Amino acid sequence: MKRKELTNKEQEKEIRYEEGKTLERRVRDYLAITAASFLYAVAVSLFLDPNSLAPGGVTGISIILNRITGLETGTWMLLINIPILGVGTWKFGWRFILSTMYCTAMTSFFTNLMMPYGPVTEDPLLAALVGGALMALALGAVFKAGATTGGTDIIVKLLRLRFPHLKTGSLFLITDAVIVACSALVFKNLDVALYAGLVVLVNSLLLDLVLYGRDSAKMFFIISDHPDRIAGRLLEELDVGATYMDGSGAYSGKEKRVIMCVVKKQLSPKAEEVVRQEDPQAFLIITSATEIFGEGYKSIYSEKI
Repeated sequence: MKRKELTNKEQEKEIRYEEGKTLERRVRDYLAITAASFLYAVAVSLFLDPNSLAPGGVTGISIILNRITGLETGTWMLLINIPILGVGTWKFGWRFILSTMYCTAMTSFFTNLMMPYGPVTEDPLLAALVGGALMALALGAVFKAGATTGGTDIIVKLLRLRFPHLKTGSLFLITDAVIVACSALVFKNLDVALYAGLVVLVNSLLLDLVLYGRDSAKMFFIISDHPDRIAGRLLEELDVGATYMDGSGAYSGKEKRVIMCVVKKQLSPKAEEVVRQEDPQAFLIITSATEIFGEGYKSIYSEKI
């Protein structure tokens, strides 16, 4: 019962956080979405589409259908997104979907607008690397502004609700792989499909980097006979918080205080040195902490992408 009440309170705080967004913040979001939509269109129109690289998702499907029907890629992107946006409206509501509709329309418009100026390069490797990188930067900016570019972005957001432990880039990698495989059959060119797969890989890796950053911190679990001395030095010299947890040895039955703390990656060697100096016999576990919320890190009320 308590867990349910806590969840409801957290939801109410998140709702108040969203409602507290000012008009200025929304204008900034839409400006960011516009710029990101243009960047995404540049990746498609100037690098990927002219080199027949179908990088998965609605974009990849649109490039394939463009070759089959002759209808502009940007137009196909808009047409395919219409039913998906309908599902998104039902699941996420009008506030979310309006910004996504805007992003989808802008992306489609800019894609058709920029198409006559491509390709920038006819080298498929360069096109794959640059196009994938630009797509990742654009998607990251759009997601951070609280929207998506439509298509599989909405599908991935739905999957994130069901499987929150999976990262966005990994989900894109799975859904896009099927479409890349289909492009090999349609274009009857395995090399082109492999380059398209490279676009997906670059996009996936860079998108996770844009959204989550590198392993920004290390989590320490320290079991020592001198916990107070170690915790004191961590607080004083590294200016990091620490938490005591009660523990006992399974074999010895001896009660011990376990120190748990999170330190920024660049301070990790110093923290290790503090432990070694104070207790060379300490039992130390260090693991990566990829997402941290709280003082000194991300806000707990920031939107989960």
